[in-house]
Amino acid sequence: MSFTAARPLRKSAKGHDARRPVGVKDVARAAGVSLGTVSNVLNRPEIVAEATRVRVLEVIETLGYVRAEGARQLRGWASRVLAVMVLDLTNPFFSALTAGVEEVAHELDLGVMVCAGTRAPAEAARHMTLMSSHQVRGAVLASGEGVGKTVAAFRRNAIPFVIADQNAPQPSACSVGIDDFAGGRAAVQHLIELGHRRIAYVSGPDRLQQVRDRRQGALNAVCRAGLPATALRELPCHDLTVAAGRDAGQRLIALDARPTAVFCANDLLALGVMQALYTAGLRMPEDIAVIGHDDIDFAATSVVPLTSVRRPARAMGREAGRLLIEETTNGVPHEHTHIALQPELIVRQSTVGPTSSPPGSP
Repeated sequence: MSFTAARPLRKSAKGHDARRPVGVKDVARAAGVSLGTVSNVLNRPEIVAEATRVRVLEVIETLGYVRAEGARQLRGWASRVLAVMVLDLTNPFFSALTAGVEEVAHELDLGVMVCAGTRAPAEAARHMTLMSSHQVRGAVLASGEGVGKTVAAFRRNAIPFVIADQNAPQPSACSVGIDDFAGGRAAVQHLIELGHRRIAYVSGPDRLQQVRDRRQGALNAVCRAGLPATALRELPCHDLTVAAGRDAGQRLIALDARPTAVFCANDLLALGVMQALYTAGLRMPEDIAVIGHDDIDFAATSVVPLTSVRRPARAMGREAGRLLIEETTNGVPHEHTHIALQPELIVRQSTVGPTSSPPGSP
């Protein structure tokens, strides 16, 4: 992977000439701090007051400062630490992905630094300074909607990276993704084959590409079956959590012409929906069939085992870790690669229980 040693100024600040590369002195002047403070933010962020650190990082972002290429050469990619940046470690999918990276790292006696919770820009910036200060060998990025800005920050700091959990390949980076369109299509096709004609899609934040891809896959299954698009009714959620699923389940129960089946954008949402249905005295799948996505460990062990679309998170982590190690091993030829893993439908009792019958049957 190639990195640019300096980058033209995007916004002028305090008289800086936009035609020449941005330097540490420019950052210090614009932030109103000393050169030593800028150096500490880049190399020892833990000793800098949070307000000062955030201000300096914001100036770095605004000016487009890039650490010297020499920083990478000094690192020499000899670091024994990989980093993993994930959206939310409380989600078992990201825990499994991280475990996959750790498996590959441990095979080579490498350590792993885990940075979780990257929704807030300040938090993502803090993770970046930590990785820079520890001179990590490289990072696996599974940070959801913030990937674009995160990639730019990694390039500015000359830190190699591999993108995970993104199915849109980038020509200048390695990536590992899963075909979420195929996952959404498989889920709803399964429900249609069981006879369901009124299906709800409990979605997550629309800013997430995975949520949008699963919706498109679900709609594709509906159209391929010759059903109107209205056969799929969306219940949007602002988060991908059990609590958000419970709220969606309560809204589902209150609908007129209630759907006979529900496809959820992930398993946490599905588990929340199932809690709401159980509390209301509804049976699964006899009254409403439920299917999730990701096939986390809890899916098979819920009171009614959950049908789910399996995403091989651990395999994704292993592939991403392997690509990162290959890219950061001196003397090893490397070409940027995109690996697309395929989902697998895992059928359990939440859609085909032992006493279930087609929708509308007595």
